[in-house]
Amino acid sequence: MRTDLETTVPTAAPKKSEKIEAASSNASVRGRPRLEDYVFFAEVQRASDKIQHGPGSKIADKLHKIGCGLLPVAIEPNPLGGEEQTTGLTDHEVEKVQAWRALRQASWAGAFYLCTTDILGPFNAPYAFRQNGYIPGTLLYVFMGTMAFYCGGLLWWLYIKLDSDRFPVKSYSDITERTAGRPMRVLVTWLVFIHMIVNVATTSLSAAQSLYQLAKGNICFVVAVIIWIIVGCILNQIRTLKRYSWLASSAIWLNILVILLSVGFIAHSEPNYAAAKASYGISAGPVIKTAFASYPFYERINGVMNIVHAYGGATIFPQIIAEMRQPMDFLKAFSVAQALIFTIYVFYGLYVYSFQGQYTLAVAYQGVSRYSWQTVGNVLSLISTVIAGGLYGNIGLKIFYQNVVERFLHGPSLLTRKGRFAWSALVIIFWWVGFVIGAAIPQVQTLSGMVGAVTNMHFTYSFPTGFTFLYLVQLDATTDDEAYSPGKASRRSHRWLQVLKWFNFIICLAALATAGLGIYGSGLSIASAFDSSAATSFGCAAPV
Repeated sequence: MRTDLETTVPTAAPKKSEKIEAASSNASVRGRPRLEDYVFFAEVQRASDKIQHGPGSKIADKLHKIGCGLLPVAIEPNPLGGEEQTTGLTDHEVEKVQAWRALRQASWAGAFYLCTTDILGPFNAPYAFRQNGYIPGTLLYVFMGTMAFYCGGLLWWLYIKLDSDRFPVKSYSDITERTAGRPMRVLVTWLVFIHMIVNVATTSLSAAQSLYQLAKGNICFVVAVIIWIIVGCILNQIRTLKRYSWLASSAIWLNILVILLSVGFIAHSEPNYAAAKASYGISAGPVIKTAFASYPFYERINGVMNIVHAYGGATIFPQIIAEMRQPMDFLKAFSVAQALIFTIYVFYGLYVYSFQGQYTLAVAYQGVSRYSWQTVGNVLSLISTVIAGGLYGNIGLKIFYQNVVERFLHGPSLLTRKGRFAWSALVIIFWWVGFVIGAAIPQVQTLSGMVGAVTNMHFTYSFPTGFTFLYLVQLDATTDDEAYSPGKASRRSHRWLQVLKWFNFIICLAALATAGLGIYGSGLSIASAFDSSAATSFGCAAPV
């Protein structure tokens, strides 16, 4: 029988080592970790990172604290860092943790280059202003840029809340499984892979088209495609994003060089009336600019979708963060990248549209009359396109390798000797499958538009907000509020998170609706392409 004295004796708080051991043991017994396990070890990881590498930016540190304290225990990290993550693991599991740690090499500058290379696509910005006009175009770029920045920040926030050496977040798929479940993970994994392989196919065809034009048709088109497939196979022998970041930086400077050169060319050249006639059926005349465009509804929707997809690229964000030495620094890299991208889009779009008005082409630097000036833009853009294709290939291959070779087939780690041979074989298969897809389907750019509406829109806008909503819902279920007591203040420290949760839910629904509109428009384009019986690329004549 318990005495009154026994009921008043406080229980000693468990030591930190005991908390780690208990969490490790429970995770092993359950087989599949729960959200609390991911969050617990992520908190341990961030605390250890702070000791080893120093604090991140003040803003990043404050944002990291959002949602902290929802677990029932406080965390005191091991000053040596990282030992908590391997407690209770087998030798093989410890080796996998060490191998993944070795992959984290990229700096925040490298992350900036990779983000900018992936997102920056300024040459259709003037076309978006042509389709919408000055005021809607500017407002849409501002609004979608703001939303893309917010959603990218959510992905980073989810990453630091769920990643640890023990349970690493290696890709978008891992965030998906931890917030939305394993079936959703399978769907997202294949969506990422399909998105990347179609991007590879599109960039290869685009590069082949530029080479075909530079050679003035004196090269077989299918040979031009094969040349860039081989180049892509060589580029993707680079396995880590740290080593690829220097190539990504050169792509950014090449794009900026094309922008500056075309700005000068356009200021001293008439619009490319012949190309405008072929594209739009309009004859030479005075340049007309409008505050609000008056084109048919479907054309304006096409312009809006150009702006929506202009900021797309969040598909690879978790992969970039996963290979950074200091994941907290991603917010700094992404902020600088987004500011640069927004400035370039608005400046270049307004500038070219102001000079060329209704004659503005979908690829802005080709809107000059002189062939030599078009050639300069084509050559420089060709190089940056190939580099971007290599980045898509790298990410797509890693998604396949981590989810199929390592998880399903239990193959070797990526950075081992056997992993090198497996990677090289996959590179060749991946790029040649991309070649078949790109060459066999008439007007593959229409397929790219559909895949963009189905994947890019969701990865950039729908999934970050939707997964954040689900994460906060699950945290609600793990948090015990204090019982109400008259005269005692209620705990409200996390009430504002409810506002954030439902705000994300509304934004997710809006993004899903916008994606549906894009899918509808892309479906009409695909039907039109097949009705026209367009040729494939398996021949010497260019299909477009």
